[in-house]
Amino acid sequence: MDKITVNSPAKINLGLNVIKKRDDGYHDLETIFIPLLLSDKITFSKSNEFTFQTDSDLLNKLNDNLIIKAIRLLEDFTGGKFLLDIFVEKIIPIGGGLGGGSSNASTTLKTINKMFELALSYQVLSRLALELGSDVPYFLNPVPSYAESRGEILNSLNIEIPYPILIVNPGIKIDTAWAFKMIKPATPVKNLRQIYQESLNDFDKLKSYVKNDFEEVVFNEFPLLKQIKEELYKQGAEFALMSGTGSTVYGIFFNLQKAYFAEEYFKQNYFTYLNNPFTKGSIT
Repeated sequence: MDKITVNSPAKINLGLNVIKKRDDGYHDLETIFIPLLLSDKITFSKSNEFTFQTDSDLLNKLNDNLIIKAIRLLEDFTGGKFLLDIFVEKIIPIGGGLGGGSSNASTTLKTINKMFELALSYQVLSRLALELGSDVPYFLNPVPSYAESRGEILNSLNIEIPYPILIVNPGIKIDTAWAFKMIKPATPVKNLRQIYQESLNDFDKLKSYVKNDFEEVVFNEFPLLKQIKEELYKQGAEFALMSGTGSTVYGIFFNLQKAYFAEEYFKQNYFTYLNNPFTKGSIT
Protein backbone atom coordinates (compact mmCIF):
# COMPACT_ATOMS: atom_id res chain seq x y z
CA MET A 1 0.00 0.00 0.00
CA ASP A 2 1.66 3.20 -1.23
CA LYS A 3 -1.16 5.71 -0.77
CA ILE A 4 -4.30 5.91 1.36
CA THR A 5 -6.83 8.59 2.34
CA VAL A 6 -8.52 8.07 5.69
CA ASN A 7 -11.21 9.82 7.72
CA SER A 8 -10.18 11.11 11.13
CA PRO A 9 -13.42 11.59 13.10
CA ALA A 10 -14.45 14.08 15.76
CA LYS A 11 -16.21 13.30 19.04
CA ILE A 12 -18.37 15.01 21.60
CA ASN A 13 -18.49 14.43 25.34
CA LEU A 14 -21.87 13.39 26.68
CA GLY A 15 -21.01 14.73 30.11
CA LEU A 16 -17.57 15.38 31.61
CA ASN A 17 -16.89 15.12 35.34
CA VAL A 18 -13.48 16.06 36.74
CA ILE A 19 -13.27 14.06 39.96
CA LYS A 20 -9.85 14.73 41.46
CA LYS A 21 -6.30 15.84 40.74
CA ARG A 22 -3.77 13.02 40.78
CA ASP A 23 -0.28 12.91 42.21
CA ASP A 24 1.16 12.76 38.67
CA GLY A 25 -0.42 16.11 37.80
CA TYR A 26 -3.19 14.67 35.65
CA HIS A 27 -6.86 14.51 36.68
CA ASP A 28 -9.18 11.58 37.20
CA LEU A 29 -12.32 12.15 35.18
CA GLU A 30 -15.24 10.35 33.64
CA THR A 31 -16.97 11.01 30.38
CA ILE A 32 -18.95 9.36 27.62
CA PHE A 33 -17.39 9.74 24.18
CA ILE A 34 -19.77 9.85 21.22
CA PRO A 35 -18.18 9.77 17.74
CA LEU A 36 -19.41 12.09 15.01
CA LEU A 37 -19.61 11.80 11.25
CA LEU A 38 -17.64 15.06 11.11
CA SER A 39 -14.10 14.14 10.04
CA ASP A 40 -10.79 15.48 8.79
CA LYS A 41 -9.37 13.73 5.74
CA ILE A 42 -5.71 12.72 5.81
CA THR A 43 -3.82 11.41 2.78
CA PHE A 44 -0.65 9.41 3.38
CA SER A 45 1.65 8.68 0.40
CA LYS A 46 4.97 6.88 0.57
CA SER A 47 7.80 9.10 -0.61
CA ASN A 48 11.59 9.55 -0.74
CA GLU A 49 11.36 12.34 1.84
CA PHE A 50 9.00 13.56 4.54
CA THR A 51 6.59 16.40 3.76
CA PHE A 52 3.56 17.73 5.62
CA GLN A 53 0.92 19.97 4.07
CA THR A 54 -2.54 21.11 5.08
CA ASP A 55 -5.23 23.51 3.94
CA SER A 56 -5.41 24.95 7.48
CA ASP A 57 -3.43 28.14 8.12
CA LEU A 58 -3.67 27.54 11.86
CA LEU A 59 -2.36 23.97 11.61
CA ASN A 60 0.45 25.14 9.34
CA LYS A 61 1.66 27.42 12.14
CA LEU A 62 2.09 24.45 14.50
CA ASN A 63 5.59 23.20 13.76
CA ASP A 64 5.19 20.15 15.98
CA ASN A 65 1.57 19.05 15.57
CA LEU A 66 0.26 15.72 16.86
CA ILE A 67 0.54 14.00 13.47
CA ILE A 68 4.27 14.69 13.33
CA LYS A 69 4.64 13.78 17.01
CA ALA A 70 2.91 10.45 16.34
CA ILE A 71 5.29 9.66 13.49
CA ARG A 72 8.37 10.56 15.53
CA LEU A 73 7.08 8.43 18.40
CA LEU A 74 6.64 5.44 16.09
CA GLU A 75 10.10 5.98 14.64
CA ASP A 76 11.66 6.04 18.11
CA PHE A 77 9.73 2.95 19.15
CA THR A 78 10.41 0.84 16.03
CA GLY A 79 13.77 2.23 14.95
CA GLY A 80 12.33 2.77 11.48
CA LYS A 81 12.00 5.84 9.28
CA PHE A 82 8.64 6.65 7.74
CA LEU A 83 9.06 8.85 4.68
CA LEU A 84 5.65 10.13 3.68
CA ASP A 85 3.90 12.95 1.90
CA ILE A 86 1.02 13.86 4.20
CA PHE A 87 -1.86 16.16 3.33
CA VAL A 88 -4.55 17.09 5.86
CA GLU A 89 -7.90 18.47 4.78
CA LYS A 90 -8.76 20.12 8.10
CA ILE A 91 -12.49 20.30 8.74
CA ILE A 92 -12.74 19.78 12.53
CA PRO A 93 -12.23 23.13 14.34
CA ILE A 94 -8.87 23.33 16.13
CA GLY A 95 -9.03 23.77 19.90
CA GLY A 96 -12.77 23.23 19.92
CA GLY A 97 -13.19 20.29 22.29
CA LEU A 98 -13.96 17.86 19.46
CA GLY A 99 -10.73 15.88 19.69
CA GLY A 100 -9.51 16.71 16.19
CA GLY A 101 -5.81 16.72 17.03
CA SER A 102 -6.08 13.55 19.11
CA SER A 103 -8.02 11.86 16.33
CA ASN A 104 -5.35 12.87 13.79
CA ALA A 105 -2.64 11.41 16.01
CA SER A 106 -4.47 8.13 16.53
CA THR A 107 -5.34 7.86 12.84
CA THR A 108 -1.66 8.37 12.02
CA LEU A 109 -0.59 5.58 14.39
CA LYS A 110 -3.12 3.16 12.90
CA THR A 111 -2.38 4.08 9.29
CA ILE A 112 1.41 3.82 9.51
CA ASN A 113 1.05 0.52 11.35
CA LYS A 114 -0.97 -0.72 8.38
CA MET A 115 1.01 0.88 5.53
CA PHE A 116 4.40 -0.31 6.77
CA GLU A 117 3.12 -3.67 8.07
CA LEU A 118 4.48 -3.05 11.57
CA ALA A 119 2.05 -5.53 13.13
CA LEU A 120 1.85 -3.54 16.37
CA SER A 121 -0.96 -4.79 18.59
CA TYR A 122 -3.86 -2.68 19.79
CA GLN A 123 -2.36 -2.76 23.28
CA VAL A 124 0.97 -1.40 22.04
CA LEU A 125 -0.73 1.29 19.97
CA SER A 126 -2.81 2.24 23.03
CA ARG A 127 0.32 2.73 25.14
CA LEU A 128 1.89 4.89 22.44
CA ALA A 129 -1.33 6.83 21.97
CA LEU A 130 -1.49 7.69 25.67
CA GLU A 131 1.98 9.25 25.42
CA LEU A 132 0.51 11.69 22.89
CA GLY A 133 -2.59 12.67 24.89
CA SER A 134 -5.25 11.44 27.27
CA ASP A 135 -8.00 10.97 24.68
CA VAL A 136 -5.79 9.74 21.81
CA PRO A 137 -6.36 6.06 22.75
CA TYR A 138 -10.11 6.51 22.29
CA PHE A 139 -9.72 7.20 18.57
CA LEU A 140 -8.04 3.85 17.94
CA ASN A 141 -11.59 2.47 18.08
CA PRO A 142 -13.97 5.44 18.04
CA VAL A 143 -17.26 3.92 19.16
CA PRO A 144 -19.55 5.19 21.95
CA SER A 145 -17.55 4.59 25.12
CA TYR A 146 -17.50 5.27 28.83
CA ALA A 147 -14.06 6.61 29.77
CA GLU A 148 -12.44 7.02 33.16
CA SER A 149 -9.05 7.64 34.81
CA ARG A 150 -7.36 10.16 32.46
CA GLY A 151 -9.87 9.12 29.81
CA GLU A 152 -7.80 6.19 28.59
CA ILE A 153 -9.69 3.41 30.42
CA LEU A 154 -12.45 2.70 27.93
CA ASN A 155 -15.55 0.54 27.94
CA SER A 156 -17.67 0.48 24.79
CA LEU A 157 -21.37 1.20 25.25
CA ASN A 158 -24.36 -0.02 23.32
CA ILE A 159 -25.62 3.50 22.67
CA GLU A 160 -27.63 4.77 19.76
CA ILE A 161 -28.57 8.44 19.62
CA PRO A 162 -31.30 8.44 16.97
CA TYR A 163 -31.56 12.23 16.89
CA PRO A 164 -29.81 15.04 15.03
CA ILE A 165 -26.88 16.62 16.88
CA LEU A 166 -26.03 20.19 15.91
CA ILE A 167 -22.42 21.27 16.45
CA VAL A 168 -21.76 25.01 16.89
CA ASN A 169 -18.24 26.42 17.15
CA PRO A 170 -17.59 30.19 17.27
CA GLY A 171 -13.88 29.92 16.46
CA ILE A 172 -12.59 30.52 19.98
CA LYS A 173 -9.51 28.42 20.78
CA ILE A 174 -9.57 27.21 24.39
CA ASP A 175 -6.26 26.22 25.95
CA THR A 176 -6.79 22.81 27.58
CA ALA A 177 -3.99 23.29 30.11
CA TRP A 178 -5.54 26.58 31.23
CA ALA A 179 -8.97 24.96 31.61
CA PHE A 180 -7.60 22.14 33.79
CA LYS A 181 -5.64 24.64 35.88
CA MET A 182 -8.84 26.57 36.61
CA ILE A 183 -11.10 23.59 37.32
CA LYS A 184 -12.21 22.61 40.83
CA PRO A 185 -12.58 18.80 40.94
CA ALA A 186 -15.64 17.36 42.66
CA THR A 187 -17.44 14.03 43.00
CA PRO A 188 -20.61 14.06 40.86
CA VAL A 189 -24.05 13.45 42.36
CA LYS A 190 -24.47 10.57 39.93
CA ASN A 191 -21.73 9.01 37.84
CA LEU A 192 -22.21 8.86 34.10
CA ARG A 193 -22.24 5.07 33.96
CA GLN A 194 -25.27 5.07 36.28
CA ILE A 195 -27.00 7.76 34.23
CA TYR A 196 -26.36 5.81 31.04
CA GLN A 197 -27.91 2.70 32.55
CA GLU A 198 -30.95 4.50 33.97
CA SER A 199 -32.00 7.40 31.81
CA LEU A 200 -30.09 7.95 28.57
CA ASN A 201 -33.29 8.66 26.66
CA ASP A 202 -34.86 10.82 29.39
CA PHE A 203 -33.68 14.27 28.41
CA ASP A 204 -35.19 15.96 31.47
CA LYS A 205 -33.03 13.73 33.66
CA LEU A 206 -30.03 14.30 31.40
CA LYS A 207 -30.41 18.05 31.89
CA SER A 208 -30.56 17.52 35.64
CA TYR A 209 -27.60 15.20 36.05
CA VAL A 210 -25.32 15.37 33.00
CA LYS A 211 -22.88 18.23 33.33
CA ASN A 212 -19.59 19.40 31.89
CA ASP A 213 -17.52 20.63 34.80
CA PHE A 214 -15.58 22.96 32.52
CA GLU A 215 -18.65 24.99 31.57
CA GLU A 216 -18.57 27.27 34.61
CA VAL A 217 -14.90 28.18 34.14
CA VAL A 218 -15.07 28.54 30.37
CA PHE A 219 -18.42 30.36 30.29
CA ASN A 220 -17.12 32.92 32.80
CA GLU A 221 -14.16 33.63 30.55
CA PHE A 222 -16.04 33.36 27.24
CA PRO A 223 -19.72 34.32 27.85
CA LEU A 224 -20.49 33.91 24.14
CA LEU A 225 -20.41 30.15 24.66
CA LYS A 226 -23.07 30.37 27.36
CA GLN A 227 -25.17 32.46 24.99
CA ILE A 228 -24.83 29.80 22.28
CA LYS A 229 -25.99 27.10 24.70
CA GLU A 230 -28.99 29.18 25.74
CA GLU A 231 -29.83 29.89 22.10
CA LEU A 232 -29.71 26.19 21.23
CA TYR A 233 -32.47 25.62 23.79
CA LYS A 234 -34.44 28.53 22.34
CA GLN A 235 -34.09 26.96 18.91
CA GLY A 236 -35.65 23.73 20.18
CA ALA A 237 -32.78 21.55 21.41
CA GLU A 238 -33.82 18.96 23.99
CA PHE A 239 -30.32 18.83 25.47
CA ALA A 240 -27.30 21.10 25.03
CA LEU A 241 -23.78 20.96 26.45
CA MET A 242 -20.26 22.16 25.83
CA SER A 243 -17.92 19.45 24.52
CA GLY A 244 -14.58 18.83 26.22
CA THR A 245 -12.91 22.02 27.39
CA GLY A 246 -14.73 23.96 24.65
CA SER A 247 -15.31 25.95 22.58
CA THR A 248 -17.84 23.75 20.78
CA VAL A 249 -21.39 23.58 22.10
CA TYR A 250 -23.81 20.98 20.76
CA GLY A 251 -27.55 20.49 20.85
CA ILE A 252 -29.55 17.29 20.49
CA PHE A 253 -32.90 17.75 18.72
CA PHE A 254 -35.91 15.46 18.53
CA ASN A 255 -37.09 17.20 15.37
CA LEU A 256 -34.90 17.23 12.24
CA GLN A 257 -36.65 20.30 10.84
CA LYS A 258 -35.91 22.29 14.00
CA ALA A 259 -32.29 21.15 13.77
CA TYR A 260 -32.11 22.42 10.18
CA PHE A 261 -33.61 25.78 11.18
CA ALA A 262 -31.16 26.06 14.07
CA GLU A 263 -28.26 25.27 11.76
CA GLU A 264 -29.39 28.02 9.39
CA TYR A 265 -29.53 30.43 12.33
CA PHE A 266 -26.07 29.67 13.68
CA LYS A 267 -24.13 29.18 10.46
CA GLN A 268 -24.50 32.85 9.58
CA ASN A 269 -21.79 33.59 12.13
CA TYR A 270 -20.21 30.32 13.28
CA PHE A 271 -18.92 26.96 12.12
CA THR A 272 -21.77 24.45 12.24
CA TYR A 273 -22.16 20.78 11.49
CA LEU A 274 -25.38 18.79 11.64
CA ASN A 275 -24.71 15.18 12.62
CA ASN A 276 -27.73 13.56 11.00
CA PRO A 277 -28.47 9.98 12.16
CA PHE A 278 -30.44 9.38 8.99
CA THR A 279 -27.30 9.86 6.91
CA LYS A 280 -25.60 6.69 5.73
CA GLY A 281 -22.82 5.70 8.13
CA SER A 282 -24.38 7.33 11.17
CA ILE A 283 -23.18 6.50 14.67
CA THR A 284 -24.52 3.48 16.51
